[in-house]
Amino acid sequence: MGLPSEDSNPTPDSDETGPPDRQTLRLLEKHLSSDSLIAETEFDPDSYEPRVLRALLDTGRYPESTTAVRVDIRWFTTGDFSMHYVEEHSDGESWECRWDRHPNTHNSRLHFHKPPSAADITDPELPSTHPLEVYSIVLSAVEQRIEKLWSE
Repeated sequence: MGLPSEDSNPTPDSDETGPPDRQTLRLLEKHLSSDSLIAETEFDPDSYEPRVLRALLDTGRYPESTTAVRVDIRWFTTGDFSMHYVEEHSDGESWECRWDRHPNTHNSRLHFHKPPSAADITDPELPSTHPLEVYSIVLSAVEQRIEKLWSE
């Protein structure tokens, strides 16, 4: 099965995300594993039947108070997805945001959970929902976040 195209996405009233898209998760893992921000990638529960791709970011790129950073990625054969960025800090606080496309009752199918708690939701402006385009947008946002942390 090929990568989902924007034309093959389900209609907005579809209430199913579908099964995990293993091919897309593996493609994203290939790109993440060669990115200098990423220390390690892992599939959950395993690489044979992945449901989640977890990218552990290099905390050496962050100020010392940042103890762990990850991006949890879920991608479905319907083109629905979730990319959840989470920072853990030495004071026990976390900072997170999430790019989502899935059926829900709180917002449009495509939406963004704003930082710092991912509780507030808005409609993002994504030029495309192609997996590599979303990946690029998320990693650009991560780089901007790192720059902001160092300037605080």
